[in-house]
Amino acid sequence: MFEFKKTTHNQKRRIFIRAWTAGILALALFLALVGRLWYLQVVRYEGLAARADQNRIAVVPIPPRRGEIVDRNGVVLARNYRDYTLSVTPAHVETSIDDMLNSLGELVYLSPSDRRRFIQHMNQNGRYTPVLLRNNLNGTEASWFAAHSYKFPGVELSARWVREYPQGESAAHVLGYVGRISEGDLARLEEEGQLGNYRGSNIIGKKGIEKTWEDALHGRTGMEEVEVTASGRPVRTLSRIDPVPGANLVLSIDIGLQKEAEKLFAGRRGALVAIEPKTGDVLAFVSAPSFDPNLFIDGIDVESWRKLNESPDHPLINRPLYGTYPIGSTYKPFVGLAALELGKRTATQRIGDPGYFEFGGQRFRNAGGAAYGPTDMHRALVVSSDTYFFSLGPEIGVNALHDFSKQFGFGQLTGIDLEGERRGVLPSTEWKRQAYKKPAQQRWYAGETVSVAVGQGYNSFTLLQLAQATAVLANNGTYMKPHLVSLVKNPQTKEVTPTVTKPSYVIPLKPENLDVIRRAMVDVMRKGTARRAFAGAGYQAAGKTGTAQVYSLKGAKYNSGAIDERLRDHALFMAYAPMEDPQIAVALIVENGGWGATVAAPVARTVFDYWLSPERLANNRKPDLIVAATEEAAGSEVLEEGATGESMDALVRPEDLPEQQEEAAPESPLGIQLRSSR
Repeated sequence: MFEFKKTTHNQKRRIFIRAWTAGILALALFLALVGRLWYLQVVRYEGLAARADQNRIAVVPIPPRRGEIVDRNGVVLARNYRDYTLSVTPAHVETSIDDMLNSLGELVYLSPSDRRRFIQHMNQNGRYTPVLLRNNLNGTEASWFAAHSYKFPGVELSARWVREYPQGESAAHVLGYVGRISEGDLARLEEEGQLGNYRGSNIIGKKGIEKTWEDALHGRTGMEEVEVTASGRPVRTLSRIDPVPGANLVLSIDIGLQKEAEKLFAGRRGALVAIEPKTGDVLAFVSAPSFDPNLFIDGIDVESWRKLNESPDHPLINRPLYGTYPIGSTYKPFVGLAALELGKRTATQRIGDPGYFEFGGQRFRNAGGAAYGPTDMHRALVVSSDTYFFSLGPEIGVNALHDFSKQFGFGQLTGIDLEGERRGVLPSTEWKRQAYKKPAQQRWYAGETVSVAVGQGYNSFTLLQLAQATAVLANNGTYMKPHLVSLVKNPQTKEVTPTVTKPSYVIPLKPENLDVIRRAMVDVMRKGTARRAFAGAGYQAAGKTGTAQVYSLKGAKYNSGAIDERLRDHALFMAYAPMEDPQIAVALIVENGGWGATVAAPVARTVFDYWLSPERLANNRKPDLIVAATEEAAGSEVLEEGATGESMDALVRPEDLPEQQEEAAPESPLGIQLRSSR
């Protein structure tokens, strides 16, 4: 009996201990659970909530609409259109890539190149990176895929803005083009702190205005928060920040004038720049040959790139901006003005022109062997007497000529709103010391100034610089910065901001000296080297022809038919019109074209006829107006005169000019063999 009671007591005790132990353990576990919940809900709340939202909420960037570009009359030069694309995230594809492509190909056409490009880009990117499969889907294809999209996990249909250049090759070097964002672009954007603004975008400006004005054209990327399922399908939109579209740009270019000038360069290599002197507006900017910027939007194909890159005519080079040339006799008005302003020679002072100029036992000859006798500055510019300007070189001095010409923009960056502008060479003694390493080469020889005074020698300028200098001369020395974008329009506020509103500086020139140069440039058109090209014009222009040699003849006679076409002289011309109230200044070069008077001047005549015609002024909103009759007349004149191979300068004889009183010509030291540059 006693043993039974003792056993029962022990059992109760054990049960009690076990109950307490279990209770304590349960309480401890409960407290641990409460503590863990407190830790997760209170201590780690912000971090875990953010991670949960990341799994539940997808942040989708909304790329902005790129700003449009129009000409001065509102004609569209660059615009956007909506395009549907298919992209694939390989990690989300449930079947093999090949099976997916085959099944999708039954619904939407996939070309072999589409497949090759997709496989190539997929191998270059991570499995979780969306890869473009097909673009330019039409509405029917997009609708078909949208209805069957549930069969293709990992394949996404989206809409995007696509750039388009409706004018094709016209003004391509002005507009440039956009292209896919490269690794280099990404690195630069990250360095500049702009990478976030390009989330969702796949294009960026690569050349021309598209690149220079990229910040304004791109706009600001928007954002949309979308609630998604575990599989990634959207459920609803939680919030949205609308993108800000890019600014619209109004160019100073007149596309009608641009196309008219481009037609005149058909089959030729060269450049033309037309500027409005009073404002600095660039009216036309021609680089021939050109290219189609639409080829670059989604990546240019290999064959097209090979044709452009390997062409001996180099259509991708922006000739007015990047090409540098000796400008020949078009430099003479500025040299003559320098002599007057610096007091080195008066306008009426004459020198003897026997057809050549001697210095150090060498002779510099006039083109065509013409001899003009006693010649003053007016006559020298009208007939383009090389002898007269040969003699001016040492009198002015290379450094003084450098300092004077620099004010007009020669050898300087104009600051135009395009990247890649070259400075060229405006020679001086300091320039030569820095350009050469050997002491013997660093020395400036007096004879070298001779060639510089007629636009040859070390002179090497861009056509943009020559056009700008012509515009400054026409504008009485007032330097207006040349520009292509004249207005920037904010698409939201509608605010319009002009880009250039005041002169950069004014060159202090004496009016009487300007009049000497202007009267001579007018007579160049009336009875000088450009008289045939401008015969019968309904306005009075002022200009100067030029011909620049490509290689030295070493004393031999020039014969265009006996040398390779690409070694023939460059034909140049600079002018402005009307003389009394300049509305347009033009500089142009026809590479290897021959004589400036017979080849380049007729091109300028057609450009002036178009811009100053009553029809254009009456139909200013119709930039496609073409003056066909003028073009045909100018074209026939080019063929007629160019076929002779003779300089217009040589055709201007002393008997063609007003008689002058004979007076002794002062002797001038000069030299070095150089063929004439008209």
